[in-house]
Amino acid sequence: METNHNPNVHRCRAGGKEIILVGTAHVSRESAELVRRTIEAEKPDTVCVELCASRYQAIRQQDQWREMDIVKVVREKKAFLLLSNLMLAAFQKRIAQKLDVVPGQEMLTAMETADAVGARIHLADRDIRVTLSRTWRIMGFRDRMKLLFQLILSMGDLGEISEADVERMKEQDILESLLDDVGRSLPVLKSILIDERDQYLTHRIRTAPGSKIVAVVGAGHVPGILAGWEKEIDIAALEEIPPKGRLSGALKWLLPLLIAAIFLVGFFGGGAEAGARMAFSWVVANGVFAGLGAAAALAHPATVVSAVAAAPLTSLNPMVAAGWVSGLVEALVKKPRVMDFEDLPKDILSVRGFWRNKVTRVLLVVVFTNLGSTVGTFVAIPLMVNVLG
Repeated sequence: METNHNPNVHRCRAGGKEIILVGTAHVSRESAELVRRTIEAEKPDTVCVELCASRYQAIRQQDQWREMDIVKVVREKKAFLLLSNLMLAAFQKRIAQKLDVVPGQEMLTAMETADAVGARIHLADRDIRVTLSRTWRIMGFRDRMKLLFQLILSMGDLGEISEADVERMKEQDILESLLDDVGRSLPVLKSILIDERDQYLTHRIRTAPGSKIVAVVGAGHVPGILAGWEKEIDIAALEEIPPKGRLSGALKWLLPLLIAAIFLVGFFGGGAEAGARMAFSWVVANGVFAGLGAAAALAHPATVVSAVAAAPLTSLNPMVAAGWVSGLVEALVKKPRVMDFEDLPKDILSVRGFWRNKVTRVLLVVVFTNLGSTVGTFVAIPLMVNVLG
């Protein structure tokens, strides 16, 4: 393994293949130019890019948003995953906008130059949906809220960012830099977003077709790729979405049973009046907080009403969430238009745009209603127990 005179270019070998590893910043003219020069000079059989199939399509087909079915996203319980993905994309796009470059320009340049020299394109990154699903699945409620608020904070003013600042970002992956503060208290984020992807990229690059390969990856991944170059990698394990934890799965059922038990104790121990007071506390706490969550997302009044009505019932049903109900109502009463999908790449660049665009508003309604309903549940339980006292 050797390094060229350029510190961002490394030469490796695997099974008789010559591999030129190019580390880049994801929003950098200099990186794009380095990629172009390297591919033109090496004329490889294959060019590996740090993209999965969905991100490849996003770059190749800029109008793919028009084909998204927002109702299907809500029904398949993928609202938070999509919202997280959009926020991460917005962070990168806003940096690129400040520098007047195209987000992912180095990957686009890699693909265009590969076509020009007759090299095949090999997608080397893990599906972003698998990465986000693995992250989401292993995080508890508190950690999920930390992640959500960190993503929201990333929508604030980026301040002055120079090209020199972006070049320094080569020392850290764009996802890692965004989630750095959360990562200090949630090391598992780094494990999934960075370390696992280092291994995945290493395997995909080593097994790419051709005898001469140029691999273009974010420079934050380069140290991990080089460190694990000779190691055996279980690719199937990296693509697996872990099952829900036994504790979280049990709590989904135990919490409604606990609440039902409190109701029964109230009715049989304190009489109908005590039971009615407990029911009132449950309905009001759940409904009010879920409604406040929907209102915070600037939902339609009918959506807010649906959140208030659904939360007391869905909180007792582990198979349904209040946010799914309110999200579907919002999607129906304020159905996103073609224009909303066309404006999505622009609207996600600002906090106001996230709330204004009907597509992202549906996602916000789902997330905020569920958050409000959860808060309402934990507020209601002590109020109900207090009635027994």
